Amino acid sequence: MNIETIIEAVLFASGEPVPIERFCMLLDKSENEIIGAAKKLADEYVFYQRGIRIVRLENSLQMCSAPEYYDYIRRALETRKPPKLSAASIEVLSIVAYYQPITRTYIEQIRGVDSSYTVGVLADRGLIEPCGRLDVPGRPVIYRTTEEFLRVFGLSSLDELPKLSEEIDEEIINGQLDIESAIENLKMMETNTD
Repeated sequence: MNIETIIEAVLFASGEPVPIERFCMLLDKSENEIIGAAKKLADEYVFYQRGIRIVRLENSLQMCSAPEYYDYIRRALETRKPPKLSAASIEVLSIVAYYQPITRTYIEQIRGVDSSYTVGVLADRGLIEPCGRLDVPGRPVIYRTTEEFLRVFGLSSLDELPKLSEEIDEEIINGQLDIESAIENLKMMETNTD
């Protein structure tokens, strides 16, 4: 059997991200061979303008619909377009994306306002998730972005986030967190994925 065909069948049947490591064990192939086969399959879908895509999410692969057909899918399935993220949500999501793992208290220090509700909304939408607790008194929950965040913003990994300017990086090092650049980057990415 062909590796690409097996990857395609497993991803189609799963409907969820499948770890690359699982494919390696299943097919007794290296990670590079699996990634190469998935890339070849993904390139074929794009070349032949198919309605599906294969995306890489960190260390997993997932089959999804091609973004250019979103309006047709939405109308065919009569689903409502999810509401856009509010300015507060974009701001909090930017902070988490660029400074993760991060506590809600730290987010609030950066923003200067209570962020409990917004953190909850982002967690409910699956864009951020708790990933442990900070080892300090009170043991606050720390948050990170999710695979859903990567999928929504069209990223394979966090390394693909637009870089903050060197000036911003210096301000971060000096403790002066100007988050405006991060927010603008995420707003632009959200606009590009609509």
